[in-house]
Amino acid sequence: MTSSATHIFRLARWGVTLARRRALVGIENDPNAPATLRRMVRLARLATLTGKRGTPDYAGAFRAIGPAAIKLGQSLATRPDLVGEEAANNLLSLQDSLPPVPFADIKAAIEGSFGQPIDKLFAEIDPEPVGAASIAQVHKGITTDGRKVAIKVLRPGIREKFARDIQTYEWAAAHLEAMGGGEAERLRPRLTIANFKRWTNSELDLRREAASASELAEQMAGVPGYRIPGIDWDRTNGRVLTIEWIDGIKISRVDELRARGHDLAALSEKLVISFLTQAISAGFFHADMHQGNLFVEDDGTIAAIDFGIMGRIDRRARQWLAEILYGLTTGNYRRVAEIHFEAQYVPSYHSVGEFATALRAVGEPMRGKPVKELSVGQMLDGLFAITRDFDMQTQPHLLLLQKTMVMVEGIATQLNPDINMWDTAAPYVRSWIRDELGPEAALADRLKQDTETLFRLPGLIRRLEEKFPPKGGAPEPPPLPEIPLLTDRSQGAGGGWIGYFIAGLVGAGAVWGATVAGLL
Repeated sequence: MTSSATHIFRLARWGVTLARRRALVGIENDPNAPATLRRMVRLARLATLTGKRGTPDYAGAFRAIGPAAIKLGQSLATRPDLVGEEAANNLLSLQDSLPPVPFADIKAAIEGSFGQPIDKLFAEIDPEPVGAASIAQVHKGITTDGRKVAIKVLRPGIREKFARDIQTYEWAAAHLEAMGGGEAERLRPRLTIANFKRWTNSELDLRREAASASELAEQMAGVPGYRIPGIDWDRTNGRVLTIEWIDGIKISRVDELRARGHDLAALSEKLVISFLTQAISAGFFHADMHQGNLFVEDDGTIAAIDFGIMGRIDRRARQWLAEILYGLTTGNYRRVAEIHFEAQYVPSYHSVGEFATALRAVGEPMRGKPVKELSVGQMLDGLFAITRDFDMQTQPHLLLLQKTMVMVEGIATQLNPDINMWDTAAPYVRSWIRDELGPEAALADRLKQDTETLFRLPGLIRRLEEKFPPKGGAPEPPPLPEIPLLTDRSQGAGGGWIGYFIAGLVGAGAVWGATVAGLL
């Protein structure tokens, strides 16, 4: 087990990096931060000879800290409730790109993982990578049977590096929660890190990425104009993923797409509908739909790559989500507010009417306008801004969806600046609600539920389900590891207890600063 001293040293080193890039300045003016912590951050700034003025460089700080911080920064780029709007907007520019690993090391990794020479697997591999990110890099290759493929290989030692850093994130989050206070309880930093750990562990096992691609391909098989490349399972394991090579134009190259005769407005609408199909119909969606992961083929088909980050939403949550989206498109803020209370997103001691008014203040100025004037992202930012006023706990499964929706909106706007996301989404959402929540669907659902309940002792189960409804369809939080706290040390150790306590305050202060700045 890593010692507390090691965690404190790492946090101090990261804190210096953040302070030098003015990424901790915001905490000094944060009324929700304890006064002691604000003083500690001020001392850190003075110790690094950093002035209070100047633009914070959150993205640069994350890049300087290392690969795990890059991934964490990307996951927090759409968490203005946690890191603040300024930090979240700055982190959106954080690109997951690092210098490539020498090909000799990549070749050794491939041969070591398969236990055979590389020429038994591939007839040819380009030694120059087509992409090098924090976790893996990708090379173009040709299999021994002549198929063009993309070969994704984990960086040597990357699993160990991530494990070390995530241990410190867990330690830091535990100390932050131990400080108590409403904000720590509402933001749930330990759960945030637990979800980050789960996502990164999935990304660090390329077999799971391959399985995600395979599952998404099955889900989207009947959707025209959108496809997932095939997996070469014989050349895939935990450290190497081999997938069909995509010959197409990156969706961000608008001029090239236009020159090739593609209908940009149709592509924009196709992208939005394919995302809604994944998120609302299937409940399983590609959660990393940035410009580098989408290509347009000659026939106008959109092909997606990189399935390391995927999102899931269960059926009940999808029903609530569809009703929320439809309520916002039609201006039925009262119904949207009621759904939030039914899903227990908002505690029952708040007023439904007041929450509906807060929603109206965010949504009404944006209705009926094209994205180039106002955006879904702005609306979502506004919705997150009212979470603190209504004591709403974070819902990680919906935050991942929000992040993806912002990505989709950005790409759709590039393709067609006049697109109205609500007008595009409304017919699809209306149709889904009619099919899934209409009388026939409701009757089918009820029959199915009652049959299942019959076999589970109806009276008891129904009473339990009525008394303890699921919170917005959110999955149960994962069990959190036991983290020994510095303040747990007994006073029998004499004066050393005080030293540990002070060290704990220092560690917790660094954590709070990192949280506000975007590290946690």
